[in-house]
Amino acid sequence: MRLERPLPHGEGDPFRPSPAEPGQAWCTRDRAGRMAGMGHYLISFPSASMVLSDEEFPDVVRDSHAVIEEAKAAGVYVFGGGIDESVDPVLVHADGATSPATTHLDGGFCVLRLGSREEAESWAARIARGCRTPQELRAFQYDPAS
Repeated sequence: MRLERPLPHGEGDPFRPSPAEPGQAWCTRDRAGRMAGMGHYLISFPSASMVLSDEEFPDVVRDSHAVIEEAKAAGVYVFGGGIDESVDPVLVHADGATSPATTHLDGGFCVLRLGSREEAESWAARIARGCRTPQELRAFQYDPAS
């Protein structure tokens, strides 16, 4: 397997990664050049952005779950869920000691495995429609040890 940007780079050792450009996913290709994997994208929203009436909530649950089912059917869904805000987050130190977390994180998220930033933006828009709230999109950096 070789690692490269979605479009062949043709530089240096073909089985060694080339630097990715910002916003560009890494993918793996086998020796025949077939795409074997893609980049991971985090699509998320903070709880405060989801302002819904009680009447809207069942429709949002149905529509957001339908988009996730589409992502699963398309084979791009990795995992996702909502942050359990009833459980206090902690910062875990190297010695195992814990202290209150310093960053606030809440809301919902999913991780999708996709071939390009454009594809990630398209899925984020679908999720935004289902959730009735804008979504934040972030690309995970490639790490050969992951």
